[in-house]
Amino acid sequence: MWSQIYDPLGSMALSTLAAGVPVAVLLAALAFFHLQAHLAAGLALVVGVVIASAVFGMPAAMAGKAAGLGIVSGLFPIGWIVLNIIFLHRLTTLNGSFRVLQNSISGITEDRRLQLLLVAFSFGAFFEGAAGFGTPVAVTGAILIGLGFSPLAASGLALIANTAPVAYGALGAPLIGLASVTGLDLLQLSAMVGRQLPFFSVLVPFWLIWAFAGFRGMLAIWPAILVAGVSFAVPQFLVSNFHGPWLVDVIAALVSMGSLTLFLKVWKPKETWTSTRILGRHDDSKVDDPEAVAAEARANAASAGISVVKAWVPWVILTVFVFVWGIPEFKKLMDGIWQWRFPIPGLDKAVLKVPPVVPKPTAEGAVFAFNVLSMAGTGILASALLGGLLMGYSVPRLIKEYWETIKLVKYSLLTICAMFGIGYLTRYSGLDATMGLAFAHTGVLYPLFGTMLGWLGVALTGSDTASNVLFGGLQKTTAEQLGLSPILMASANSSGGVMGKMIDAQSIVVASTATKWYGHEGEILRYVFFHSISLAILVGLFITLQAYVHPFTQMVIR
Repeated sequence: MWSQIYDPLGSMALSTLAAGVPVAVLLAALAFFHLQAHLAAGLALVVGVVIASAVFGMPAAMAGKAAGLGIVSGLFPIGWIVLNIIFLHRLTTLNGSFRVLQNSISGITEDRRLQLLLVAFSFGAFFEGAAGFGTPVAVTGAILIGLGFSPLAASGLALIANTAPVAYGALGAPLIGLASVTGLDLLQLSAMVGRQLPFFSVLVPFWLIWAFAGFRGMLAIWPAILVAGVSFAVPQFLVSNFHGPWLVDVIAALVSMGSLTLFLKVWKPKETWTSTRILGRHDDSKVDDPEAVAAEARANAASAGISVVKAWVPWVILTVFVFVWGIPEFKKLMDGIWQWRFPIPGLDKAVLKVPPVVPKPTAEGAVFAFNVLSMAGTGILASALLGGLLMGYSVPRLIKEYWETIKLVKYSLLTICAMFGIGYLTRYSGLDATMGLAFAHTGVLYPLFGTMLGWLGVALTGSDTASNVLFGGLQKTTAEQLGLSPILMASANSSGGVMGKMIDAQSIVVASTATKWYGHEGEILRYVFFHSISLAILVGLFITLQAYVHPFTQMVIR
């Protein structure tokens, strides 16, 4: 047994600084040295092992095992979800059905404000829920450019819209990661976030149209905005509280798109905004790209003869399969057929958490559960294979495209694994506990500060999942020290983090790439920064109400 040490340097200030070194290395490598994410995360992981063993006294072999457990836990189930959803997206793109799907959405209305609402908010939320990791910004940014929006408007507005769905992105990956590093119940975390973000799911579409069209332009279409927001927020609350995190965005986005589409059949704004002048478009803002023109021509050719119904079939199959895989009884059935549980020797029950972090000494379990049959990623793979066959792909072609997908996402998978390695290392070494004890000194203001910590984590790492893995344990520890609900503050990390998504370097680069506006990342950042920090503060104030003020306290899961 090894007991965690929370003040190895005899000074909580110095010990806290030492505990924060791995995170500081990660953030500095990303923000100032512009290292690729997988390299920055790998470097931070190595530094973390050194700090855990040399400063905090954790045996080096034990630190290595903790990092290794995090790496494999990042690959399964999170990496497994990302790999298979990108595989499905690739199949639909190559056969042209994705282009038909885009056109079916953009052709519903000619009003730019309503197109923005439908494409950037509702449709973008669908791809955030299904894929995440930059996919919705890339998709919606490209569509908005095709509709005539300026590169700055297409980039910035796509980023603002991609906020409220992020906590449930990639089929619940951020909350799955949060549950794994904190040991908190996944369904309780899902429910708690589902009692925070629906309020902002109603606010964000109003904010989005205000940012684009001004207050009067927003007010002129408020009924449609309300329909889009409420029809997203209600399913978001219901699915997150009564099913789980996996299909929250997918179902809410489909309901929002359907509701808004039906509403627009019976309601029209008094004035239709179609002029490109109001978009701030200039003749020199559109970049001619021969490769993009050729790719668009190939996509148009491939999509010929594909109906809208056929284009939606793969995504309907995905929704059905993932919903089934999310049913607890089905998961138990799959686990009963086969699963492998492997206690990590030399780590399982070998690390002792001690007061004041816990009321009494408690041994930490360390078991890797390889229940691949019940993982959501397996349901996604099954839906992709079935959808691929229905789209006309042969089995050899599916195998080829799967290999191409692996090559495409290899660095993303490495980043996810390294991030989880850091998260698990900080948990088992007690680094998160040391930082949590320091944060406890913010006292009654911690709900606000904790929420902003989640915002900062996403802004600098580019991922709500990564932020949750890095700071989830810290949020739990600090909440316990202050007598707050650990479920509340762990959820606040994710809910606050979603507002940092629009200013992280990864998302901005994706936006500038999708809109062919290379080299203008600084302008995009300046455009969205005010919106990001303002919305994050509002989330923090709402979390503070949930922590202390009746009747908001009645929402909190203890």
